[in-house]
Amino acid sequence: MKKYLQKLGRSLMLPVAVLPAAAILMGIGYWIDPSGWGSGNVLAAFLIKAGNAILDSPNMSILFAVGVALGMSKNKDGSAALSGLVAFLVVTTLLSTDSVAILLGIDIADVNPAFEKIANQFIGILSGITASIMYNRFSHVQLPDFLAFFSGKRLVPIMTAASMLVVSAALFFIWPVVYSALVSFGETISGLGATGAGLYGFFNRLLIPTGLHHALNSVFWFDVAGINDIGNFWNGTGTKGVTGMYQAGFFPIMMFGLPAAALAMYHTAKTKRRKQTASLMLAAGFAAFFTGVTEPLEFVFMFLAPALFVVHAALTGISLFIAATFHWTAGFGFSAGFIDFFLSSKLPLANQPYMLVVQGLVFAAIYYFLFRFLIVKFDLKTPGREDDEDVEIDEAGDTTSGNKFSDMASKIYDALGGDKNVTSVDHCATRLRVEVKNMDVVDQKKIKSTGVPGINVVGPQSIQVIVGTNVQFVADEIEKIRK
Repeated sequence: MKKYLQKLGRSLMLPVAVLPAAAILMGIGYWIDPSGWGSGNVLAAFLIKAGNAILDSPNMSILFAVGVALGMSKNKDGSAALSGLVAFLVVTTLLSTDSVAILLGIDIADVNPAFEKIANQFIGILSGITASIMYNRFSHVQLPDFLAFFSGKRLVPIMTAASMLVVSAALFFIWPVVYSALVSFGETISGLGATGAGLYGFFNRLLIPTGLHHALNSVFWFDVAGINDIGNFWNGTGTKGVTGMYQAGFFPIMMFGLPAAALAMYHTAKTKRRKQTASLMLAAGFAAFFTGVTEPLEFVFMFLAPALFVVHAALTGISLFIAATFHWTAGFGFSAGFIDFFLSSKLPLANQPYMLVVQGLVFAAIYYFLFRFLIVKFDLKTPGREDDEDVEIDEAGDTTSGNKFSDMASKIYDALGGDKNVTSVDHCATRLRVEVKNMDVVDQKKIKSTGVPGINVVGPQSIQVIVGTNVQFVADEIEKIRK
């Protein structure tokens, strides 16, 4: 189950990766016309509406249905994505308020309010999962000759539509209960105000190693439980100083806190390893500051010094609590980096966003001195402080292909055991996710020698190699080797 949920979390990254496009369009639009919300400038209105086309709840739900179906299918075929769309259209049409009113023979006004929210991201994810199951089961089925045209991949959308009839019948009874529970959960956390935001921030970071933070994020960031913090913030449909409270506190951490932690790890590294540590920390720290992608940095100490990661999770929770307490808000379409901060600071619901910079500078000092103290005090084995026998960096740099990703992929794949040991290779935003037959065959020291930020063994046959934001290119090179 854990492995399946991790795969689901990875699949969610595909539709989430579309959000920066909306953030850029709407951000520029609001910068042009910050007070009129586009009404005072044709170009601003054009850009804002274009961005809203992605962030609008039904449209975003479609992205989730298509993205999850594609990501969860065996070989990521287009027919799986099409089936995800089919599944979403079937369930949202059958369970629309108009359809439910006809089925129950009642007036539309008397239909359970849950069905007004049927076109949400939760249903999109469920549609994508259903479509992927149908693809994995029926994409290679051969029908009798007189039905041969509908065999294989053509059968998948048909079976998806049929299966969604059953799913829709079940949701007819289940969805109102599920919706009420989700709303209750969201209202409970929301009712805690700043404390709820702090708790969310703490568990958001704590779940990073498992990849399950995506599931938690969907409740608060999207329209699953009625909170929709990202959509409401960018659409200007919330309350100023409140909407954005589940986003704002991440900016001081990702733009300032984690880069300061990287500096602390560099300063505490052994002298002979500082050059290597500097290149790693500089790249990971800049990625965190500029784009808000923090996994390459978090994974370099997550397992080497887990106590530091718990401290990091706690500080993240405190940051969200502080920002929510003082109603300092900013938002992001992808992650809490400089790009999103710059674009969102002129949005109608942005409230004193510059104070997040002040807060960030304070957190930078806290992260630097606290991390440096803990690393030295407890001799934590952060990058550059490992025992000599634990590190063997490939200094030769004998790249024969002229392509650094090709060379890295070749060394990593060989260290994983090659074709004899590797059963599957996939990737998310920053990690290679590999299934192997025998974990004992994997040479972790050799993988680390390529300079990757970290390794995460998540099961007897499952290992993750944290590469960074260039992971796709390494994964593509490994696929070439496997063919």
